[in-house]
Formats: sequence, structure tokens, C-alpha cells
Amino acid sequence: MPANDPFARLPQAVSFTVTSTTVADGAAWPPEQYSSGLPGGKDISPQLSWSGAPDGTMSYAVTVYDPDAPTGSGFWHWAVADIPATVTDLPESAGDDTGSQLPKGAYQLPNDARVARYIGAAPPAGHGPHRYFIVVHALDIPATGVPADATPAVLGFTMAGHTLGRAVLIATAETPA
Repeated sequence: MPANDPFARLPQAVSFTVTSTTVADGAAWPPEQYSSGLPGGKDISPQLSWSGAPDGTMSYAVTVYDPDAPTGSGFWHWAVADIPATVTDLPESAGDDTGSQLPKGAYQLPNDARVARYIGAAPPAGHGPHRYFIVVHALDIPATGVPADATPAVLGFTMAGHTLGRAVLIATAETPA
């Protein structure tokens, strides 16, 4: 797999723990977490739990990003902003069209398909394995101030100076030729 590290040029941040009952770190996504455009895909966001965030955490954001997408800029699958610091988990399917399972005050930004929800893995057939960085960002601000129609890249730019810690889990996916 490519060595493309999406955090290589960002400020250092304390590491903390994220786990999932949906997918283990380094494991392949289950079929339900693939795009609905692929066999078995249902665009269901993963369950996430996190712990050990740094002192001073005032909110969280969650992102799912594929740096291996053949776009020159990767592909953002999901971005959730303004998760209260008292919340330490998201249920599976929290990234549906309604966002009704998100905590009060949290919201989804449009992904690279321009829909404000989770969109599943869909690596091009025969392109090889892709990595999906599932990241919980611990922030030193209670709200990002990012508009709900902004891109995940704008969220990332805004978070860069406010990130106290990152919890990272990497899932993989591949579509056979």
C-alpha cells in the first residue's frame, strides 16, 4: 500500500484510543460499510467508541478518509463536527441521511459525493487495496464554527490549530477486477 500519510504535514497531536464493534484496526470493512453501489454495500457508518482523550478536550470531530482514492486529493467519506466532549461513542448507522443518532449539536458535512452522510467504501475495481482512516479528533474548542455546507477539507483546515489529540483506526477495502 502507498505510504501516503494524511497527517504527515499536520501539527503533532497526542494519540488516544478509538475502537469499533464494526471493524478492527487493519481489517477489511464488512460489506455493509461499502457503498450501496457495490454488491452487499449499504453505506452504513461504523460504530465507534473512544477513550483517553487529552485534558482540555472541549469537543470532537469524526472523519473517514481514503488517501488512496485515484483523485490526487483522496476521498472524504464522512465528516461529523461539534460532537460534545461528554460523548465518547457513536452507534452504527449514525451517519445515515437523517443524522438523528448523532448527539445534540453535532452535524454531518457533505462528503466528496456532496451528501451530508456517510458514504461507504468503493475503491475502483482492480485498483488494489485502499485504506480508510477513521479518526476521532479531540479539539480545544466547543464548536468549530464551520458551516454545515462546508467541505471536510475546510473542517480539517479549521481543526489543524485546535487539535489536541487524534485517535486513528484504519480499515481497508478492495474491489476485485
